[in-house]
Amino acid sequence: MKDSEINTTAAPFSPGTSTIFVEPEFEKGVVVKSAQEIKEPDLDPRLGLSNTPSSKEPNAKQRPTEVEVTDSEQNEPLYIEFGQGDPRNPVNFLPSKKWAITVLACFSTLLASSNASTYNLGFDSMSVDLNCTEFQATIGLSLYALGFGIVPLVTASFSEEIGRQPLYYISATGVLLMYIPIALAHNIQTVLIARFIQGAFGSTWATMVGGTIADIWQSHERGLPMSLFAVAAVGGTGLGPIYAGWTEMNFRLQWRWIQWIQMIITGFYLILVPIIMKETRSSIILIRIAKRMRKKTGNPRYRARIEDERAKLSTLIWVSCTRPIHLLTTEPVVASFSIWIGFVWGVLFCMIESIGSVFQTIHKFNTGQVGTVFVTFVIGSILGFTTNFFQERLYRKNYTTRGPEARLYLACCAAILIPCGMFIYAWSTSPHVPWIALTIGITIFIYGTFIIYLAVFTYLADCYGPFASSALAGQSLCRNLAAAAFPLFTQQMYAKLSYKWANTLFGCIACILMPIPFVSCCLFNRIRS
Repeated sequence: MKDSEINTTAAPFSPGTSTIFVEPEFEKGVVVKSAQEIKEPDLDPRLGLSNTPSSKEPNAKQRPTEVEVTDSEQNEPLYIEFGQGDPRNPVNFLPSKKWAITVLACFSTLLASSNASTYNLGFDSMSVDLNCTEFQATIGLSLYALGFGIVPLVTASFSEEIGRQPLYYISATGVLLMYIPIALAHNIQTVLIARFIQGAFGSTWATMVGGTIADIWQSHERGLPMSLFAVAAVGGTGLGPIYAGWTEMNFRLQWRWIQWIQMIITGFYLILVPIIMKETRSSIILIRIAKRMRKKTGNPRYRARIEDERAKLSTLIWVSCTRPIHLLTTEPVVASFSIWIGFVWGVLFCMIESIGSVFQTIHKFNTGQVGTVFVTFVIGSILGFTTNFFQERLYRKNYTTRGPEARLYLACCAAILIPCGMFIYAWSTSPHVPWIALTIGITIFIYGTFIIYLAVFTYLADCYGPFASSALAGQSLCRNLAAAAFPLFTQQMYAKLSYKWANTLFGCIACILMPIPFVSCCLFNRIRS
């Protein structure tokens, strides 16, 4: 029997001299391997294997084997794995099922990103209703981003324990419930606390979607799904304000109904989760299969590897919190790209907050028109999505010679687009310059931001392999901390420097960071050669 596939009656399995009893027609497609056959190194020395479990589990039924075995053989675990083509393996899901899961997962990212920007469009009526300043209301934007940056360092480990599917339920429910105290709030403090908690719940969406895509798509298939993820993350920040601006203008709706509308959309998403979103973490599925096998056969030796390799949750959280910071401080690639995307993301949140004041002050736009300006975010993301097909062709063509750096061709172009967009935006802030020039600058900036966002995800994933999640967590931490900090000084900076010179300063800093992808392309490709 090849690789001990469990699909025969009473078939012996002999990794050494041991023999197991196999139930007829039970768990077809599963492959069983002995501990000696599995010789993969630990990915992290802090996550050591636990002691091999004893066969004397509580309440375990004792089943006869075909031949007598020694005590040591009887205690040896038999690890189960997916056989080739097993439909329960997430990578073998039907394409239609994969795309349904991918689209719904990306929709959760769109909800999280749009929730950040729609909040700002209600500042005028919120300030009047809650008797607060615009700066106090702005803190709600920063706290939402702060929850996005810090909380995933703790919650990302929970997928090891309970899987991805339950976290989608928990995140959606938490985000949904937080709309209620925000929409019914009678003071700004309630809004700020609820916004932070909402960001904490929404952050799990952002961290889970990349993992979900990695679960069901093989590396050479992830280009298009990851592009959709980036469209949702970047373009979603501009989609919500398009309707939020006009909602704010209606005196019977205003800022509270912006929250109610977002809540209705989230409720619709929550209904779809149990219908479409299936568990995609293979280790959790294998644990469930192993438990079924132990229950039906009474043989406690059937185990999933993760059951014996799983560390304590406290250890997982500690590693999840410390390893990204360790990579940020010791790996130049992670540090440089995290600083780059962190700066760009911070400017993005400054732009989210400042677009209203720029267009209202200079071109006398009303709130609805200001919201419509955010369609530039969607246009820039669509441009990035379209040109990424060209990047994927370059990657496939040059990966064998350039390695992961083949991911950075368009990122080098984006390094030039970012300061160009900022300079256009800066030097168009004059009543004598048509408002369309401002939107062109914003679109170019968002186009470059999309390319950088996607390139950082794919490049770090290729570079760090099993440690990719930690490398990506490091850049996510920098990105969201910058998003939390930048809006807090936006209005003061514009008041002190003016729109023109403040945005020119951003453009100059972008020029200083411009060499990062070029250095990576040249330096690391030379090292590999």
